[in-house]
Amino acid sequence: MNASISAPRPAAGIDQAGISRDQGGRTPRGGLLIINADDWGRDQDTTDRILDCVVRQTVSSVSAMVFMEDSERAALIARERGIDAGLHLNFTTEFSAPNVSRRLWENQQRIAAYLLRRRFNQIVFHPGLRRSFEYVMATQRDEFVRLYGTQAERLDGHHHMHLCANVLLGGLLPRGTVVRRNFSFQRGEKSLANRLYRQAVDHRLARRHRIVDFLFSLPPFEPQSRLDRISSLARQFVVEVETHPAHVAEFRFLTGSDVVRWAGDFPIASCFAVPRHACTGQQTGARMFSDLS
Repeated sequence: MNASISAPRPAAGIDQAGISRDQGGRTPRGGLLIINADDWGRDQDTTDRILDCVVRQTVSSVSAMVFMEDSERAALIARERGIDAGLHLNFTTEFSAPNVSRRLWENQQRIAAYLLRRRFNQIVFHPGLRRSFEYVMATQRDEFVRLYGTQAERLDGHHHMHLCANVLLGGLLPRGTVVRRNFSFQRGEKSLANRLYRQAVDHRLARRHRIVDFLFSLPPFEPQSRLDRISSLARQFVVEVETHPAHVAEFRFLTGSDVVRWAGDFPIASCFAVPRHACTGQQTGARMFSDLS
């Protein structure tokens, strides 16, 4: 795919009052629909698919992986085109770039072995891995600065591992940054214990970071009422929709007419802008959404 098929989109962001604005400087009508594409830079095919969506303006922003085979090229494209990129922290998928040091590789492998051994391990702090987490986290943040020329002001995690106990309880996420919250679920979609745990984590995040009001994955596409509910919430709240255009179904949705019909007359945000008046996550959103049944 040709990386120069379109000029960069005009910049958008947050004004001095802390209100997000679109490309024309207009204030969104109450809410914001942010479609964020994960795994930017993982490999060339993934980067190119996401870029196609960015050019079509069906993706607002990207979460960039570092120390992966296409990280260098992806960063160059993002900087040339003004693509809004955050850091997609990776603790579980082996780094594939040629510049990965033995120390970094070994520390990531120790972390991955622990996190992937049992799902329960994600919520248990491992004191023996404290320094490994600190090193792998700091090294990825430094690499993002090298590639993108700026500190990562927005962070999330591959497989959502940025919310594991060693990261959260270790205080490794920089205070004041935009951090991805847990997925939002209605009552009955998950057990009560599961929803209460997610709510507690989101409450902790909201005390130190800026978070959106609701987070959803793009699929499943059926029933249609699910997508309608997401777009309806975005008219009142700041909603992030996580997508992976490397998956064929999601790529087809984002590059076809379905996404236009879904968004309707409500514009997809041109960047990942969390208004400062919403930085508490509207009481973390989880409690409100659990009542929408």
